[in-house]
Amino acid sequence: MKLIGMLDSPYVRRVAVSLQLLGLRFEHEALSVFRTFEQFRQINPVVKAPTLVCDDGGILLDSTLILQYAEALAGRSLLPTALPALQRELKIIGLALAACEKAVQIVYEHELRPAEKLHQPWVDRVHAQLLSAWRMLEEEALRAPLPVTSATMSQAGVSVAVAWQFTQQMLPGAVPAGDFPVLAAWSARAEALPEFQAAPHGLGTVRAG
Repeated sequence: MKLIGMLDSPYVRRVAVSLQLLGLRFEHEALSVFRTFEQFRQINPVVKAPTLVCDDGGILLDSTLILQYAEALAGRSLLPTALPALQRELKIIGLALAACEKAVQIVYEHELRPAEKLHQPWVDRVHAQLLSAWRMLEEEALRAPLPVTSATMSQAGVSVAVAWQFTQQMLPGAVPAGDFPVLAAWSARAEALPEFQAAPHGLGTVRAG
């Protein structure tokens, strides 16, 4: 398998970390949907990151769908099976993905839209949504800590840690770590795990274990 996309994307990094936790071997090609658009398009005409090229040459899109396939391939899941635990896990994943979405919208608004066309009321609204997602995640983390070892890390944990790192790196000061002490401390522990260290946020590639 080959994972296509940049590790400065929370969606690509979410897949990269999860594949390692599932014990699946893969190659990583760090192609950008912007800087290497044409090269990306040769692999996937839709040019969507992440893209997973399967062993038979077929392609899969969307981090959640890729992870569904990966778990079937691995024969195990990063999700709990008990219904109450699964419900909480999916709630946390949904909030983390919402935080990713809102952070990405703000990044695109500032980096891609001409300054004279930036619509500040829209940015303010999206920022409020971003903060709401993180407040709800902090409440969940206070209610019951997320596991933070390679053996116990769940998909909720992966998604929260990746979303937190992306937000802090790409929007410094937008979500003050001091306002979310539980998440900040937990994320630091997650980032120290070998699966996260092998796929650090940025422009590089996943380091083989």
